[in-house]
Amino acid sequence: MAAALSVAGLLNLETSSRWTCTKQQYTRRILASFKQEERIGERVWREYGKAVRKKDLKRALGILESVQIMEKWREQPSFLDLGQQQEEAEEEEEEDIIIPSPPQDLRNVLDTCISATDMTLVARTYEFLQNRGLLPGFGKCKNITAESSRDVTPAAFLEATGLDASKLSPKKWGLAGTPSLLLVGSIVVFNILVNNGIDIRPFLASILAFGVLDAVYLGGTGLAAILVSWPPYKRRVFTHEAGHVLVAYLLGCPIRGVILDPVQAMRLGVQGQAGTQFWDATLEDELRQGRLTNASFDRYSMVLFAGIAAEALVYGEAEGGENDENLFKAIVSVLSPPWSPSQMSNQARWAVLQSYKLLRDHRKALDTVVRAFYEGEDFGNVVTDLEFVLSSENATIA
Repeated sequence: MAAALSVAGLLNLETSSRWTCTKQQYTRRILASFKQEERIGERVWREYGKAVRKKDLKRALGILESVQIMEKWREQPSFLDLGQQQEEAEEEEEEDIIIPSPPQDLRNVLDTCISATDMTLVARTYEFLQNRGLLPGFGKCKNITAESSRDVTPAAFLEATGLDASKLSPKKWGLAGTPSLLLVGSIVVFNILVNNGIDIRPFLASILAFGVLDAVYLGGTGLAAILVSWPPYKRRVFTHEAGHVLVAYLLGCPIRGVILDPVQAMRLGVQGQAGTQFWDATLEDELRQGRLTNASFDRYSMVLFAGIAAEALVYGEAEGGENDENLFKAIVSVLSPPWSPSQMSNQARWAVLQSYKLLRDHRKALDTVVRAFYEGEDFGNVVTDLEFVLSSENATIA
């Protein structure tokens, strides 16, 4: 009853008197309460909307879990039957409030997950939405990790994908890789400008200092913030993160959120220029107990390397994924007995291959997520678009 009372208190309802009226009084009140029920519903969903806008997952989910949503509330059993049901419900310990269905897609509650510090709340949110049939595609491929050969040599990878595994090694950020090349390129451009009578030497020290400090202390975040405005680079980043999102979603790993802005990523403590934050409760429990099953590690590896797989599928090579690779090595480092370098490489190739196949089979869904990122949609809308495509794929297969 506590959950129901919390929402009732929110709406200033006289809950106790409402529950204790006689059957005849209750029936008469319901017959005259169409507008009243609508007003109650409006207030509930208004408060829910506020919680979503404030990114308050605990409050938003609390309202959803306390309300019994009636999709066709006026088409339910007769009012007399409802009165009878209410009298019988007084004997139960917990009750939900029956109100009209929401005027909005409840998947927008996923927009609040990015601010949550309690990942169990995020998992409960996905469970709530899935139980109500709003996330039918979530976890639809969770058994895929048991269906493939474990030994993936470079030759086998090439045969399966047509790609050289060496082309999928992440490019390094910092003083090596792209930032250093761009710094050298900047110097070349500077010389060209000077030779054409355009003197920018007064600004050279500041430009070089920014480049070096960004590369050393920020890992290229400042440069990435500039590059992300360049459409080809932006689309590659979006493709990488879309790979993470789609594979995590299909494997049933709750996604806390996606960060596509390098500055926001740095502010939130996310390594790299962008990031997708997901959670695997089974993996976390196993690590806490000092053990790790193959199924859990396979699933985690697939999500980690899904960004590289997405780039490989779309571009034929990968540039991003350095942080993904570091996370993989961190997990492997705690395994006992220790893994050899060949075991690590084989597991990485296996994970990339499985994610590659999964993304290839759901290419339209991948493109949909990329387009949603490009259009700046909230994560709840990204999932709505994704579910629409997945349901269309299922209908085509059927």
